[in-house]
Amino acid sequence: MMPMRISGSLAGLPLLLLAAFAPSVAPSLASPLAAQGPGARATHAIQPGEVCPPGMTEIRPLTCMAPEFPPPAITDYRPRSTLVTPETPVPRARFPVVDVHGHARGLANPGVIDDMVAHLDALGVEVYIAADNLRGEALVRTLEAIAASGHAHRFRVMTGIGFAGVGEPGWADRAVTELEEAVARGAVAVGEISKSFGMTTTRVDGSRLRIDDPELDPVWEAAGRLGIPVLIHTAEPPAFFEPLDLENERWLELALFADRRNFGPDKVDFETLMAERDALFRRHPGTTFIAAHLGWHGNDLARLARLLDELPNVHVEVGAVLYELGRQPRAARDFMIRYQDRVLFGKDSFQPPEYPYFWRVFETADEYFAYYRDYHASWKLYGLDLPDDVLRKLYHENALRLMPGLPRPRDGFGSPD
Repeated sequence: MMPMRISGSLAGLPLLLLAAFAPSVAPSLASPLAAQGPGARATHAIQPGEVCPPGMTEIRPLTCMAPEFPPPAITDYRPRSTLVTPETPVPRARFPVVDVHGHARGLANPGVIDDMVAHLDALGVEVYIAADNLRGEALVRTLEAIAASGHAHRFRVMTGIGFAGVGEPGWADRAVTELEEAVARGAVAVGEISKSFGMTTTRVDGSRLRIDDPELDPVWEAAGRLGIPVLIHTAEPPAFFEPLDLENERWLELALFADRRNFGPDKVDFETLMAERDALFRRHPGTTFIAAHLGWHGNDLARLARLLDELPNVHVEVGAVLYELGRQPRAARDFMIRYQDRVLFGKDSFQPPEYPYFWRVFETADEYFAYYRDYHASWKLYGLDLPDDVLRKLYHENALRLMPGLPRPRDGFGSPD
């Protein structure tokens, strides 16, 4: 039988359209390829909408083949890119930085502050805010260590809220008093309210403590009255609430860390947590909230934009979500410019070698460069090349506006402390 030649007006049509016009044509295109000489491997035909069987990949439309060699483990596959593009290392931020989401931990321990200052100087971080939910004696010790360090203008501390006892008589009064005392001692904000709030934190009766529980209202109102923002971490990335299967883009991270797997009937789902958080924001328009990690909407900037448009008391910070911004540079750049008054810089974990990745994404137009943790992101990053006025707001101006208790450091954005 002579092979059918497709020519003329049909030559450029997609396979599915060809199947509609000439049903006898599509099966021949989707059928297994004939072996071509020694060593040729078998192929497998699939139907429209199907995926290749495990261990195979689509080499032609509707035709799958397995590699000749055993595929490497995901942890061993580290391809070297042949792409040649400009590389712009940025070891130090272009403008002074206030890091509003810091987890160095142990600032009260001897020598820790002195060691950190050397790193902060090299990176261009002028003010580091410890967001460790510190309360009571731990807060006092940290504030005293900062005051005695000789670097008091470089560090500030957030205080926390103790949710143990919610549901007992007088809990709210005690929590408000503790917050007032912490601010009087020098705390500049509340936070970071941890992800356990809403997920695993319970009331005294053992029921889940909802994020929008009315019993907490006096504390949020007190934060607004005291003029301090609340840094709140709600939920986790949406992928953490999806099944751990081979279509989950965060498979490696979830396979590494069991406590990040939030999928299952015994877990609170992502949308429930978002709804409770947003209800909290709406009910307290006089309180400034900073949604940590872009509110976990970095994968859906249109949704984040709607949240910011609706709620002027809400801001966001960029800690631990650089991989979201860097993989969508045009949309992210537009977002950062449009909402330049609402986004703050935060890093989260204090790992000095990781900060320059943020500077490179924000300050350059570099293309296709690696992220610093491959288990966070299997993809590459692209620079946003943000304008200088946007960088200044991101790096320090927005933080200084929202937190009156911050020092006004050196190098161009205020008078000495």
